[in-house]
Amino acid sequence: MIKEKKTSKKKNESDLLIDAVVEGLQKKKGHDIMVMDFRKINHPLCNHFVICHGSSNVQVKALAESVEEEVKKTLNIKLIRREGVQNAEWILLDYFDLIVHVFVEQARNFYKIENLWADADIKKIKSE
Repeated sequence: MIKEKKTSKKKNESDLLIDAVVEGLQKKKGHDIMVMDFRKINHPLCNHFVICHGSSNVQVKALAESVEEEVKKTLNIKLIRREGVQNAEWILLDYFDLIVHVFVEQARNFYKIENLWADADIKKIKSE
């Protein structure tokens, strides 16, 4: 008897992590959410960036906290490292193969990190 291969795509761990991060950002109304995929260009740091911004330092902190809570709740994955929480102008959340960048709008416009890797695959997430 020959078994047929299932054609439905299962989400891998990276996709599930991205989904949880995006969900956390959307819960707190993150602006201009982008997912950058570096797998085709062999990025030395990680496979993905998720980038968004908030309109204030308070919202930036809330966005970062929401991401941590959502990832912990849905996937039971702990954060490796968190930086920038005190000033809350640019918070970095490190999940090893995925790094989340949450900016205040002015800082995002200044650093424009999404423009540094023009050859990465970029997916813009529609606002809810």
